[in-house]
Amino acid sequence: MAKTIVVKQIGSPIRRPAAQRETLKGLGLNKMHRTRELEDTPAVRGMVDKIPHLVRIIEERG
Repeated sequence: MAKTIVVKQIGSPIRRPAAQRETLKGLGLNKMHRTRELEDTPAVRGMVDKIPHLVRIIEERG
């Protein structure tokens, strides 16, 4: 089974640079307090690391 991480959006994209908003969309997040279970890959980890003030890793599975 592939490793996954559960990511929750904790910050608003309002008044943020376009690149940060696009990163949120790339993670499948667009509304406050929404969570997504994503595959634990270097690409996903990099996206999360670029916007640590907007998202939080809640859980690591697998």
